[in-house]
Amino acid sequence: MRAIRRFTVRPVLPEALAGLSTLAGNLRWSWHPETQDVFASIDPELWAEVNHDPVRMLGAVGRERLDQLAGDEEFLGRLRGAGESLEHYLTGERWYARKAGDDAPRSIAYFSPEYGITAVLPQYSGGLGILAGDHLKAASDLGIPVVGVGLFYRHGYFKQSLSREGWQQETYPVLDPDELPLSLLREADGSRAIVSIAMPGGPDLLARIFVANVGRVPLLLLDSDIEENPQHYRDVTDRLYGGNSEHRLRQELLLGVGGVRALRVHSRLTGAPAPEVFHTNEGHAGFLGIERIRELTLSEGGPGLDFDTALEVSRAGTVFTTHTPVPAGIDRFPRELVQQYFGGGSSPTPGVPAERVLALGAEDYEGGDAGVFNMAVMGFRLAQRANGVSELHGHVSRGMFNGLWPAFDEAEVPIGSITNGVHGPTWIAREIFDLATELGADVDNDDTDALWPLIDQLPGKRLWDLKRTLRARLVDDARARLARSSAKRGFAPAELGWIETALDPDVLTIGFARRVPSYKRLTLMLRDPERLTRLLLDPERPIQLVIAGKSHPADDGGKKLIQELVRFADDPAVRHRIVFLPNYDIAMAQPLYPGCDVWLNNPLRPYEACGTSGMKAALNGGLNLSILDGWWDEWYDGNNGWAIPSADGIDDVDRRDDLEADALYDLLEHEVAPRFYDVDAEGVPTRWLEMVRHTLKSLGPKVLATRQVRDYVRELYAPAAHTSRTLNSDYHGARELAQWKQRVRAAWPSVRVEHVESGGVGDAAEVGATLAVRAFVALSDLGVDDVEVQVVHGRTSADDELLDAATTVMHVSESYDGDRHRFDADVALDQSGPFGYTVRVVPRNAALASVAEMGLVATPA
Repeated sequence: MRAIRRFTVRPVLPEALAGLSTLAGNLRWSWHPETQDVFASIDPELWAEVNHDPVRMLGAVGRERLDQLAGDEEFLGRLRGAGESLEHYLTGERWYARKAGDDAPRSIAYFSPEYGITAVLPQYSGGLGILAGDHLKAASDLGIPVVGVGLFYRHGYFKQSLSREGWQQETYPVLDPDELPLSLLREADGSRAIVSIAMPGGPDLLARIFVANVGRVPLLLLDSDIEENPQHYRDVTDRLYGGNSEHRLRQELLLGVGGVRALRVHSRLTGAPAPEVFHTNEGHAGFLGIERIRELTLSEGGPGLDFDTALEVSRAGTVFTTHTPVPAGIDRFPRELVQQYFGGGSSPTPGVPAERVLALGAEDYEGGDAGVFNMAVMGFRLAQRANGVSELHGHVSRGMFNGLWPAFDEAEVPIGSITNGVHGPTWIAREIFDLATELGADVDNDDTDALWPLIDQLPGKRLWDLKRTLRARLVDDARARLARSSAKRGFAPAELGWIETALDPDVLTIGFARRVPSYKRLTLMLRDPERLTRLLLDPERPIQLVIAGKSHPADDGGKKLIQELVRFADDPAVRHRIVFLPNYDIAMAQPLYPGCDVWLNNPLRPYEACGTSGMKAALNGGLNLSILDGWWDEWYDGNNGWAIPSADGIDDVDRRDDLEADALYDLLEHEVAPRFYDVDAEGVPTRWLEMVRHTLKSLGPKVLATRQVRDYVRELYAPAAHTSRTLNSDYHGARELAQWKQRVRAAWPSVRVEHVESGGVGDAAEVGATLAVRAFVALSDLGVDDVEVQVVHGRTSADDELLDAATTVMHVSESYDGDRHRFDADVALDQSGPFGYTVRVVPRNAALASVAEMGLVATPA
């Protein structure tokens, strides 16, 4: 018999145990082992049964046990210690207070459609969510005043299982907020705080606001599943990345527009400072910029600015991060659908002209599609600062979006890069932290530079024994998961005896786990099944593979790849050496990364924006074996792993896969396995451990999310806050900038470089000579202070393209009638070889973040 209604009854704890609720209510427990120990000591078996979830633990433990603990002085001492540790963490001085400086923003709003904080709060699908979760955790560790904004999906992302035939199957369990580490944001009278968004044809879309405490960082999650909404609105936050285009548009309106309104409510109710900087990850939250423009132009009590001034105010304080080099990863809506939502009588941002909204997302450049509204394009236009997530991805992104700045070469497209990182306390095995503490490291310090050289103090035998311990834990976890998966696939217990000896804690263990789009090439390892089988079963130097990953529910191509791999792994001849573990999530990943000796990554270059799984393996003493893509292209140094040669430039996809698979097999057979099994008299592979030590010292400081977030503060957040304050203290600066841009755009068609001449070098120029350049420029209605005239110079290619170009600013030396001027500059010839130069005019204003920001340039005809 089914219940007609379901709700959760929360426990009432004895007063002496009230601190347990505080600990459970802050997600810092998810990366603080000592706090986890407190909950585990309540009932170790129950702790395992509830999958290490403190909220469920407190709901499941019996009253008798709670009363016992209330009188247990030893337990109460541990509880007090954990509570004091949390209080010190939340209130003590951290890096931001010590180092960020007076220009640092008072508050930063961080928007993402998904967050991977912990397995008990499944609001993530893959790398973007894990990155967002690590960003918040690292910001908390450093004391950076970030507020996260996202959606609460009542089904989260799907749970993956396999059919008997190896086909991916999806289920969507309902998440009960009362069983999760969330609290409702409430008004002073105790009622739920609500945000509303007008929808075409009505009624308004309403959402409540949950708060998850991620250490010091509040994460606001909007939920439309409330009784005041009609069912189709309640379903807006049903699941991550589901539904049709209109469903996705509603989700992104709620995230962007509703997210800004939720921030305002949160500040009003808690006294938290209003954000100065808004950071949007991918275009999913791009509508936040439209809502900020509405606040500045039409909101009651607002400054009543015109649209262009409000746009400058909003842009100055906005950072946009693109996370994909794959066009299919960008949300593009039918233009008519966006027109329907913003052009009707009930716009989500009433009063903001629909034609201005549509223009912001228009692909109005060569090769663009006039019929779509591109969320990434809007993101770039609404943010003064933008970045990719690795150096290579920054380069790829500048090429992808060069159409927005067609007058500039790719190198000057205003998209920088900050390489992703990972949150050490979440992903590094506890035993490694314990070992570092034993060696004298302060692992709670937010400066980890002194930690990495300690690896040289550790004897090789001790380090190798630790890796075996971590490998054995992975083997145990994999066997348990394999048994559960096989039973769910319909195999009888009598068929599963082999699982007891599946995998071996003394065999070279290679991990591969990620989402399964085609470009990540899950099955590249299967290009030559016979050769892979020989590697798996080598009698002297075997390898074993632990593989996991989910395909998007609508991607049958990805599901076929999974099925192909599962069928290979089901073969009785190899199933003890290769396993596919379904339902890849944080809980699986935490023993997986430390337990692997090698982390394999073989995407189709350059489609991996960054890829952080290999970073997590490296922090646990794993070596990377990867295509030079994403972060690995940037930080591979020849001694911290292996680079799989890529067959760039070969158009035949099958031929390319064959070549790169052969290169992978060769590395495994001739370099990786021989080094792993080359052991000394104590059974220690000293040459392997040399690479492990080098990996930890060379990559450890780089791959941490604390480094990443510091980079964001210094390179993007602080400059954005500075510009925002300059423009917005009384909005005078923003008005001047908007008017100046309008004047420059109106005059620019008449700006010309009329004539260029040079001297100072003869027919045979030599290194050390000086080239004198003169340019005669017509500026129309602009003044010389409105522009910068530059000599652009450098090496040249065979077709006279400038390579590695540099710029030298020219200075006005004479002015003539008709707004004509002569500009001069000297250029030192400091290297030999082919040399070329040209002259250009670009807009100049101290409030511009880059030379290409306006997309305007004048060059000789």
